[in-house]
Order: sequence, then C-alpha cells, then structure tokens
Amino acid sequence: MDSLENQLELLLKGGGIEMRGYDSPLEEVVPVTVRKTVCYIVAAVILNEQKEVVMMQEAKQECYGKWYLPAGRMEQNETIVQAVKREVQEETGLECDPYTLLSVEERGPRWIRFVFMARVTGGTLKSTSESDAESLQAKWWDRVSPLPLRARDILNLISIAVKYKEKASHPTTVPVEMSCPVVCHRVLAAFLNKSNDLWLLANNQEHPHFPVTACGSSSADLSCSVEVAIYRLTKECLRESQVRVKTHGILSLQHTGSVSGKTDGICFNVLVTIAPLEGMYSQLPPDISSVKYSWHRIDNDDLKIHLLERLSFSSVVPFLN
Repeated sequence: MDSLENQLELLLKGGGIEMRGYDSPLEEVVPVTVRKTVCYIVAAVILNEQKEVVMMQEAKQECYGKWYLPAGRMEQNETIVQAVKREVQEETGLECDPYTLLSVEERGPRWIRFVFMARVTGGTLKSTSESDAESLQAKWWDRVSPLPLRARDILNLISIAVKYKEKASHPTTVPVEMSCPVVCHRVLAAFLNKSNDLWLLANNQEHPHFPVTACGSSSADLSCSVEVAIYRLTKECLRESQVRVKTHGILSLQHTGSVSGKTDGICFNVLVTIAPLEGMYSQLPPDISSVKYSWHRIDNDDLKIHLLERLSFSSVVPFLN
C-alpha cells in the first residue's frame, strides 16, 4: 500500500483507496444489500441561469399532486450516479449530468440520502400528457411562487445548491467506483496546534493506513451514523477521553453496486478534527491507548497547506442531520 502521504494526497483529490478490512468493527460485520438491508435515496437539484429549480409533481397516491425534487430509491446493481440519472429522466423527462455531490444525510442505521447538483444535457420537461406512475409532470420553479410541496426538507437543499452555484464551498465530488461490502467510514482524524503543526491518526501496523470504522446493518444497530462510528473509534484509540471531536464532512466516497449483496456498501472518507476541551491547550496530540495506532506528523508543505485550507473553510461535502 502507498505511504500515508500518498494516501492523503489521493483522498484530498477526491480519490478512493481499496478496502482491506476494518480497524474498529462491530462484533459482526455483515455485507449490506440495497433495498433489503439498506435504503439509498438519490435526489438532484438542477438550477438554470435564473436559479429556477426543476421540480416534479408526484403521482404516488399518498402525496398525489404535490411537488418535490426528482428523487427516489436506488436499484440493485446500480451506481449512485446511474441512479440519479435514471430518477431525473423518469420523473422529469430530462437527461442530466450529476456533476457534484451536494450533501449526504443519514436517518438511522439503514437510510442514506445523496443529493447532487446536476445540469441538463438533453430531453424535454415531462408534460401532463406524458404522466405515468413515476410523476404527473415537471416544471421550472422560481422558488417564490406558491407551490404545494410534498415536504419542506427540500427547501434547505435548494438553498444549499443556490449558494454552491454562486460560490462552490467544496471541490466537485463524485463517487469513486470502488467496491465495498458494508457502510463504513475511513477517518482522517487531524490534530492541529497553535503553531499550525498538523498530525493525522493512523493505524501503524503492517500496512500503515487511515483507520476504517465499520457500521452496523441490523435495524437494532444505530451505529451507522457517522458520529457514533467515529466516537467508537476515538474511544478505542485515545487514552484521553476529554477531547472535542468535530466531523467536518466528506472528502470522497467509494461505491460500485455492481454485485448485489457483495458490493452494495459505501466507504465515506471523512475529515474530522480532535482538539482539547474548551479552555485547555496542548502542543502535542492526545496520547494513544492502543499499540495499533499512532499520530503521523504531516511535514509535506503542499499536503499540509491543502489540508489546512479544507479544514479552515469546511471545504467538504456536509453530512446533514
């Protein structure tokens, strides 16, 4: 495996790293299966130059006639990007290019929503004469005119997209097509002192790498959430429990979905910081309690500057609650 510096450079560029195991697993790590043990939702925000947004009118009985962003559940043997393109085409009649992930949301152990910014590449808006089981019609919405919405959660997503269109808050990010059997987080845990010295937590055993926390897949297991998974890792690694752990967001993610039940997992490459509690100060990172781990100081100036910029401006794909 490449050096930690090479791994860091790859992840900062939006790349992925082959999965080789889990450093902080649950007692049982079971591969997930789309539409059986996990539900992945995709949604697209498509804005034109006037910052109008594409909306679709629901055909489902429980929300008939209401409006929403084009969205839906991923199918088996589908990549995340393929799912976005399919849902947009089915519900709006448009062909699109999902060019960057906008946000990720987790609700409990088995429900994850991926929201993309997308641009129109072809097709025409679905009219009422083309209504079907997927939707009744689609249109551009000026975000001001009254419109009966299926749910108001999309208003925040649209607002994030408008801000991103005005000024990108993170680099364009699309899933890397690399297989993973479970939902997990590769954690880039950084410690920064007042002198701007920077360390990253690493597994220092046979092949040094950034630690990976596996998440549960059973309905009774709540550890799919990024906060719980990372808390479990830091509790295992650090001797000092009195620290602040802040999750900044996603540098990149890995998924392929090519073999149902074997590659339906997702690896989120997540950037977090570890710091002393308020009012305390330390020039050195917290002590490690496990021989598996160590702090790796980043001395490469280019990598250090790049990582500091991502931390300073929260230049990552956000996890939404």
